[in-house]
Amino acid sequence: MRRILGIALAVLLIGGVAAVIAIGGHKPEGTATKTVRGVIGSEKSEFFRDRDVVKALADKGYTVKTETSGSWAMDQLALKEFDFAFPSSSEPAKEIEAAAGLKGAQNTKPFFSPLVVIARSNAAKVLSEHGLAKMTGKNSGTLLLGPYLKAAQEDRTWQALQGGTSAYPELIGTVFIKTTDPTTSNSGALFLAATSNVANNLGVVGDDAAVERTAPLMHKLISVQGALEQSTDDPFRSFISGSGEPLILAYESQVAALLQQKQDPGDMVVLYPDTTVNSPHTFVPISDEAKELGSLLATDPKLRELAVRHGFRPQEGVAEFTAATAPHAAYLNPGLTGIRQVGAPTVKILMALAARAKG
Repeated sequence: MRRILGIALAVLLIGGVAAVIAIGGHKPEGTATKTVRGVIGSEKSEFFRDRDVVKALADKGYTVKTETSGSWAMDQLALKEFDFAFPSSSEPAKEIEAAAGLKGAQNTKPFFSPLVVIARSNAAKVLSEHGLAKMTGKNSGTLLLGPYLKAAQEDRTWQALQGGTSAYPELIGTVFIKTTDPTTSNSGALFLAATSNVANNLGVVGDDAAVERTAPLMHKLISVQGALEQSTDDPFRSFISGSGEPLILAYESQVAALLQQKQDPGDMVVLYPDTTVNSPHTFVPISDEAKELGSLLATDPKLRELAVRHGFRPQEGVAEFTAATAPHAAYLNPGLTGIRQVGAPTVKILMALAARAKG
């Protein structure tokens, strides 16, 4: 009887383990031999959680575990506990290298994503009718930063833009773009880099005098928002769910991923700012274990394909991105046509500007 019970228990245990693997386990298939731990921007969380990405990395010998942080806050972490950092642009990468005591780190930039402003259709219509945006289709257009900044300087309200009427009762109060915290989040910081460039007579803010000239307007752009988010993920999800502000700063990758996943975008309109600072996601290897991972993400055909599926633009991959997003061309601008691309201020200047903007 004991032997029979023992055999039955063994069968149940084996069946239970098999069920765990079959139903809920994320045991990666492949030949993973290295386990590396990294800190990443939240916009890359879905990419690293994707089972196909997990398998592709395992096939190349890696199991990758990640935690999220605002890109500009990564240098404040205990970086020695990580094998790599993966901020959303090259600017915070320099601070990460310094904080981790790295010299001559072989950084790579596997993919990038420009900033966009997603708008409710009525909001986009009002902006377009009053010269703050130019529509290129029903669901896409260009945000004209010069006129937008003039409206911000004058504290224009949605009611004022509509001639004092309330044609769209959901559009009330001061016109502003909901961003992330520019002192900790990459998207918020790069929003200031782009808008300060326009405010500085189309030049990069490069010294204390330029900071003084542009800081008051940058403060208006940020202070009007109230509480600031630490990442683009939550505001984007709120917008898609039907709540949140009518104008939200986001990454193009978030929009492209949503569309490729065939999720309902609702009445979303995608506005590309006419001046932008590109955001090359920069892989910083901290330990020897992760040295080759950045290059792998940049060059492996399968991982590049998966990056596009998650809305990112691989370096020198315009054709790949354009082909993959062709069914959603009504929302996107694959060639960034008509968009002025500018450099960012130095880290020191940009952080000084962010501190002044946040107040």
